[in-house]
Amino acid sequence: MRYPLAVISLLLLGSPVLADDLDDFIRDQLRKRHVPGLSIAIIQDGKIVKAMAYGFTDKNEKTPLTTATLFQAGSVSKSVAAVGALYLTEAGKLSLDEDVNVKLRTWKVPENEFTKDKKVTLRGLLSHTTGLTVHGFPGYEVGKPIPTVPQILNGATPANTAPVRVDFVPGTRWRYSGGGYTVMQQLVLDVTGKPFPQFMQETVLGPLSMTESTYQQPLPADKAKLTATGYYGDRSEVKGRWHIYPEMAAAGLWTTPSDLARFAIGIQHTFAGEPKAVLSQTMTRQMLTDQKDNDGLGVFLEGEGHTMRFGHNGRDEGFDALLTAGVETGQGVAIMINANDNSRMMGQIVNAVAKHYNWLDYKATKTADRKAVPVEAKTLAAYEGRYEFANNRMITLMAEKNRLVTLVDGFGDEEFVPETPTRFVSVDRDAYLTFTPDATGKITALEWKQDKDERKIPRIGPLFHAPKPGHDTNATRTHQIETALMAMSKGGKAVAETPGITPGARRGFSQGSRSLDSIKSMTFISDDDVKNSGIERHEGKVSQILNYKLVTDTAQQYVIVYLTSDGLVTDYDIVEK
Repeated sequence: MRYPLAVISLLLLGSPVLADDLDDFIRDQLRKRHVPGLSIAIIQDGKIVKAMAYGFTDKNEKTPLTTATLFQAGSVSKSVAAVGALYLTEAGKLSLDEDVNVKLRTWKVPENEFTKDKKVTLRGLLSHTTGLTVHGFPGYEVGKPIPTVPQILNGATPANTAPVRVDFVPGTRWRYSGGGYTVMQQLVLDVTGKPFPQFMQETVLGPLSMTESTYQQPLPADKAKLTATGYYGDRSEVKGRWHIYPEMAAAGLWTTPSDLARFAIGIQHTFAGEPKAVLSQTMTRQMLTDQKDNDGLGVFLEGEGHTMRFGHNGRDEGFDALLTAGVETGQGVAIMINANDNSRMMGQIVNAVAKHYNWLDYKATKTADRKAVPVEAKTLAAYEGRYEFANNRMITLMAEKNRLVTLVDGFGDEEFVPETPTRFVSVDRDAYLTFTPDATGKITALEWKQDKDERKIPRIGPLFHAPKPGHDTNATRTHQIETALMAMSKGGKAVAETPGITPGARRGFSQGSRSLDSIKSMTFISDDDVKNSGIERHEGKVSQILNYKLVTDTAQQYVIVYLTSDGLVTDYDIVEK
């Protein structure tokens, strides 16, 4: 999964952390976000200067994490795997700009109208510019059938994702594709004749002294004993403790932050012209050259010149990871947690590390002590609710102790204090919220301001504080929505064949979504006409929002459903309040 370095940069805007408070800050963040554990490795002057583990391997809090505890790297796997492919390129066994079908044997990219004149190349696979489909992979529960790589690429049983196919002309634009890296994995298999974990151990992991790391899926018993347990955004445990990822190049690396730091240091050293461990200086510099949209070959790029950074973020079921490092500065950090966390926490920790170690490209925003003016409780309550921050991205505001707090995954994240009764400022960055009631006194939007980013953000709806059921005037529609939601939850053929779903939502939910269990009942609460609000979900313009109380096999929750003007479901959000 892509989390561009630019996102991290937006978070490097100052922090309440003092230089000697880094450990305390990290522990406070874990408590605040209910994350079981975190492991970190910090690079300074081209070497690891700090490796620490905080918290526990699971929520039972019996086994403390250590710096040798294994985490799943998610899409950071792609960066390490890319070096293996580039190694084969330097060895003359692959070519960056050759049609990959020339060397593929077991499976080939199906030709179609888009590949008539432009072919899929290794350069395109590594830079997400081939037009190949399938964004990411959910993995497979322990004990369930595991598909082969050709089955994954063909979307054939027991694969749980769609076929990997080209659906726009290669090279014409950028689009993230885990499917493309799975094609690369098959290419390596066909060229070397070796199992992918063995090839990567011999050519990359071993030479870079990544001694704890492996692409073996599933893990052998001796490695399985060293792992953390993964937790979802709601902090429920991943069944079987983790998922198995036969899509090894895209998402299958088990590793530690210290090993990821060694990987980054290897790139830094080779770029500087030191004797190569895996790649030459020339190939390393090509790896760190922007191909399209700040994407190099296996890594994302941020900045330019002496302070340019490279890195990647990653997510597997129950695990998040982050790696960012200066190309020339000899600085960097690798962070891994055993939870899926959608807050600003990871970026804030990067921010704290950058400040603590005086990163050369770090420019802090000096935030004065925020002095809050008193605001009436009923006024704060009127500001509570959900707002559409960007397409497919919602922020939730809750009133708490004369301030507004964003809720992410059901837990508090960023705090905003009132400068005036209508204008609020973040406690740790120069971000502002301004509320202006309409003629009836209703809040229909807020104004967001951060640096040059100023925009109006439409309101989606209120928080649910024990809402009373409304009168459902269209029970048939509710039944159709329930059917659509279950199909979107299952993904695959169900979402492809069920009527009443937008094309964008079919693509967005092709892998399904674990956020929704089997529905026992849906009780109508309310609906809102939002056709002029500018809300858009999965490329569908939202005309109506419906709210339901939802009872599933495991919980009582609420579901927000987004409909287009022709009544098609284009998204849904499961929320707790």
